[in-house]
Amino acid sequence: MTADVLVPSRRSFLAGAASLAALSLAGCATQRMRIETPQFSDYYLAMYGPLPDEQFPVPAIDLTQLNPTMFRTEVADPTGERPGTIVVNTSERHLYLVQEGGQAIRYGVGIGREGFAWSGTAAVGRKAVWPTWTPPIEMQQRQPETQEWAHGMPPGLTNPLGARAMYIYQNGRDTLYRLHGTLETSTIGTAVSSGCVRLLFHDIIDLYGRCPVGTPIVVNA
Repeated sequence: MTADVLVPSRRSFLAGAASLAALSLAGCATQRMRIETPQFSDYYLAMYGPLPDEQFPVPAIDLTQLNPTMFRTEVADPTGERPGTIVVNTSERHLYLVQEGGQAIRYGVGIGREGFAWSGTAAVGRKAVWPTWTPPIEMQQRQPETQEWAHGMPPGLTNPLGARAMYIYQNGRDTLYRLHGTLETSTIGTAVSSGCVRLLFHDIIDLYGRCPVGTPIVVNA
């Protein structure tokens, strides 16, 4: 007794082939999505994770919006300045805090757009945690909407100075330029501010904790 042999019709064969092709394409799409989704180490996920214990809890940074060259990292010191000096290299959009042993901590920054940049040698004249922001008179004239905060904008996540501010003084006088925080991750590595140097909240908090008042600052054009 012989077994029945089932011969598929042309229609069922083509339908099966189409189904296999669809499954194959779906598999390729899934694989492609996995390949294109950025993978970040636990080190950086922790470094830029949520900060729930801050006065205003800080959310995690969306690292997909940040060029990896802007991540905080330790590098060989390229500045030649003495340890403890802050150096802002505006052309490459990096801030360096010079360390002992020829090393530096490098932070990604956003800088002043054309016509608003500042350069020179100065020092940290004062520091503030969750500062109040008062727009300069020139800004109020240039951007009338900022006049709402002529007497100061209270601290918070939407305050333009962010979680910390380090005030740049030159020869004992306030230059009106700041090192400060921002939650606008995509602006790090760009020239968009009104002259101040902006860092991610997580990075300005880290820098703030390392630098006392009097820390020298060099801003290169």
